[in-house]
Amino acid sequence: MKYGIAIFPSKNLQDKVNSYRKRYDPHYALIAPHITLKEPYEATEEELQEQLSYISSIAKSMDPFSIMINKVGSFHPVNNVIYLKVNEAGEIKALHDQLYSGPLDHQQPYNFVPHLTLGQKLSDEEHSDVLERLRMIDIEHEERIDRFQLLYQLDNGSWTVYETFRLGKGV
Repeated sequence: MKYGIAIFPSKNLQDKVNSYRKRYDPHYALIAPHITLKEPYEATEEELQEQLSYISSIAKSMDPFSIMINKVGSFHPVNNVIYLKVNEAGEIKALHDQLYSGPLDHQQPYNFVPHLTLGQKLSDEEHSDVLERLRMIDIEHEERIDRFQLLYQLDNGSWTVYETFRLGKGV
């Protein structure tokens, strides 16, 4: 089965992101707005059991942290993805790195750039036009992250939560 790990931000931020995704992201109906911590990967049921214990220990070892979003970015020319950039906080990078170690050690397809996708699979012309428009929006958002989710992919391509992990000791 295919799994992934992500942070789902507050409903308020998800609503803002979805106001753009419904127009510019063909994956809009497959998954809610999220920050990918671990790209999709395959695991057997036996591997998953070991991973669940490992992920739980990671979550318990890390305290909640804040993220700040204040600009629109793009991965162009690598691909035509437009996103809200999550300012590089050491905590989110540390969490990401731990989720690629131990029983979760897999090849990373890209360098980690924490973000929330606004649009993807756009033509070059559409990408350029939409990016210039979105760069004019005033986005200043900060929020506290206290949990992340292990997801699995359904047969129709959509993603659903398998388990939620709360950050912090004593949780």
